[in-house]
Amino acid sequence: MSAKLHPGRRPRPVTRLLQACLPGTLLWQTFLLVALLLILALGAWSQIFSYFQEPARSRDVAQMVVSVVNLTRTALINADAGRRTDLLIELAALEGIRIYPAEASDEVEPLADTRPNRLLINDVRRQLGNHTRFASRWKTLDGFWVSFRLDPDDQHNEYWVMLPGERIESPDTLDWLVWGLGALFAAMLGAYLIASWMGRPLRQVARAARLVGSGQTPPPLDESGPHEIAVVAHAFNQMTGDLARTDADRALILAGVSHDLRTPLARLRLGVEMSGAPDSEVTAMVSDIEEMDRIIGQFLDFGRGVPQEPAQAVDVVQLVREIAEPYRLRGIDLQLDTPESLTCSARALSLRRALANLIDNALRYAGEDMRLDIVVGPHDGFTCIEVADRGPGIPEDEVERMRHPFTRLEKARSNTKGAGLGLAIVERVMRSHGGRLDLLPREGGGLRAILCLPADGNPGARARMHGSQEDSPSHAH
Repeated sequence: MSAKLHPGRRPRPVTRLLQACLPGTLLWQTFLLVALLLILALGAWSQIFSYFQEPARSRDVAQMVVSVVNLTRTALINADAGRRTDLLIELAALEGIRIYPAEASDEVEPLADTRPNRLLINDVRRQLGNHTRFASRWKTLDGFWVSFRLDPDDQHNEYWVMLPGERIESPDTLDWLVWGLGALFAAMLGAYLIASWMGRPLRQVARAARLVGSGQTPPPLDESGPHEIAVVAHAFNQMTGDLARTDADRALILAGVSHDLRTPLARLRLGVEMSGAPDSEVTAMVSDIEEMDRIIGQFLDFGRGVPQEPAQAVDVVQLVREIAEPYRLRGIDLQLDTPESLTCSARALSLRRALANLIDNALRYAGEDMRLDIVVGPHDGFTCIEVADRGPGIPEDEVERMRHPFTRLEKARSNTKGAGLGLAIVERVMRSHGGRLDLLPREGGGLRAILCLPADGNPGARARMHGSQEDSPSHAH
C-alpha cells in the first residue's frame, strides 16, 4: 500500500509498518481490517462471556463437590469399621472417586491460582468449612483433591477425596471452541463478500479510466447502487462525455489548422523562391519555412492524440527500408542492419511517423554529415527498431524529462530548432502499441533510441520496462 505524502515529508514508523504489512489492493486491505476487527470482537466476547459464566459454573461445580464429599462422609460414618476398605474400593471402581486417609507428611501441590479455582475454593469452603484443603496432586497422583473430616472438630480423622477431572473441567469447552471458529469463519466469509462487493464499482471505474487513458471511449458506468458510488459513476460518465466532445472539437480544429497554416506557408515558399534574391538568402529562408512546416506538423501530430488506426500485420523491415530510402536520396549516410523480414502487429502510419521523428531528431542533433545506424531485430519478446547517432546524447538523469512535450536539453543541444515534441510523439505512439521507447547512451558517444513493439501480436499488451543498456538489443557500430 502506498501513501501519498507531502513532498519532503518522511512517513512515520507506524505508517511504514502498515505499508509493509498490508497488501496493495483495497479488497484485501478491507478484508484484513474487518477480519482483524471480528477476531478482536470475538476474543473480547469470549472474555466477557467467561467472566460472567465462571461464577455460575463455579457454584455448580462446588455444589457437586460438596455433595460428593457429604455422601462419602455419610457412607464412611455409617459403614462398619471392618468394611470401610471395601467401601473405598467400591467407590473407586464404580464412581471413580478415590479416598485416602490424610497424614501430616502428605506431599501435595496446591491448585493453580486462577479465578475459576478461587471461586470454586470459596464456594466449597463456605459449605464445608475453612479447614477444607485443596490440591492438584497428592503424592504422585494428579487430580482434583479435596480434604474432609468425619467430624469437623476431629483434626486426626481426616481424608482426601479425589474427583475425576472431567467432573471439574467444563465439558463443553471444545464445543464452544468449534462453534466460535465456525462463527468466525462465517463472519470472515461475509467480510470478504462485502469487501468484494464494495470494490467492484471501483474496479469498473479503474477499467474505464484505463480505456480513457488509451484514447478510447468506455461504455457508460452503471449509476445505480449506493449513493456515493452512484455519484462517482455519474461524474465519471459526465467526464467521459465531455472528453469525447472535446476530442471531436479538437479533430475539427486540427483539420482547419492543417489547411489554414500550411497553405500560406506554401505560397510564402513559392514567393521566396521566385523573389530573385541571392541563392544563399533563398536557401536560408526556404530552410526556415520548412522548419516552420515541420513544427506545425509536430503540433498537429501531438494534437491528434492516440491514433485510431487499426492494428494489422506489418513487415517492419520493409517499412524501415521505405522510410530510409528518401534520406539516402538526400545523401544521408544511413546504415541498415536488418533481417530479411520481420512481421509484427502494429499501426503502420503512426509507426512510420515515430521512426521518422527519431531519424529527424538524430539528423538535427548529430548533423547530416554523421552516419546513422538503424538496427531491426527481435529481443526478449519484442520487435525492436534502433536508431543510433553520434550526437551529444541525453544525460541519464534527463531521460524521463525528455519524454514530456515541449522539453529540450538547452545545454547539450543548444543550437537546434524544433518545438520539443518529437520524443513526446514517439512516446505516445509506443504507448498506444503497448510498447516502449528506450533512450540509452551509445558506447563512444551518442544516443540509442529504440522502439520496442510487442512481438506477440497484441498492441494492448503491457510492455515490460528495462532501464539498462544490457536489456536492449545492441550491435557494434
